[in-house]
Amino acid sequence: MKFILGQKMGMTRVFDEDGRSFAVTMIKAMPARVSQIKTKEKDGYKAVQIEAYKTGEKEKSIRKNEFRVENPGRYKVGQEITLKQFKKEELVSVQGVSKGKGFAGTIKRHGFHRGPESHGSNNVREPGSIGGGYPQRVVKGRKMPGHLGTDTITITNLKVIDLDKDIMLIAGAIPGPRKGIIKVYGSGEIAEEVVDTAAIEEQLAMQKMLEDDKEKKEEKEASDTTETPEEVK
Repeated sequence: MKFILGQKMGMTRVFDEDGRSFAVTMIKAMPARVSQIKTKEKDGYKAVQIEAYKTGEKEKSIRKNEFRVENPGRYKVGQEITLKQFKKEELVSVQGVSKGKGFAGTIKRHGFHRGPESHGSNNVREPGSIGGGYPQRVVKGRKMPGHLGTDTITITNLKVIDLDKDIMLIAGAIPGPRKGIIKVYGSGEIAEEVVDTAAIEEQLAMQKMLEDDKEKKEEKEASDTTETPEEVK
C-alpha cells in the first residue's frame, strides 16, 4: 500500500495530448517520516504511523496519521515517505475534512424547497411538520437544522493525472479547504482508459459529412468545366 500526507493547494485545469481538458486538484506532498509501527501482537492491529513535519530553523511536527497496512514490517521508524512511490495513471483514494459552514437550515443543509411566499403564508424557509400523532416525539434521524460541514469524507478511485517533484495532480474535486491536510493512499492499480464511443461516432459522422461535401464539390466543378457542343446555326 502507498500513502502520503499532502496539503490541498487548489484546483486548476490541464490538457492532455489529444486536447482533452481535465479539472484537477493540486496536492503538495508534505515532508513525512515513519514515527511508529503498530503490530497485531502488541497493538491489536497492523498500521504504520507517519509524522509530517515542517522544515526551517527548527524542525516542527505538524500532523500524525495512521495508515492500515498488511505488511508493516517492510517499514522502519525514521523512514522518509515521499511522492516517488506514486505513478501517473494510478488510482488513489483521498480523505479529508470538509469545509465547516456553521449552523445551517434545512434548505442549505438538506436541499429542502421553500414554502409559498404569497397568500399570507409565513412558512417560507421553515422545515414544516416534523412529526405525527404517533409516536409523540421527533423521530430519530429526522432531517433538521444543525451543524453543516467538518465531516470526514473519503473519495475513492481518483486518477493521478501528473506528478512533478512534490506536487500531485489528481482528477476531480477533493474535500476540504485550501491548505487543508489530505490523506492520499492507493494500492498501485492503474486506471483503465475509458473510450468515449459517443465522441468517436460524432467524429466519424463529421468526417463522412466533410468527405461527402468534397465529392459534391468535385462533381460540380467537373460538370462546369466540361465542353458544351457548339450551337448549330
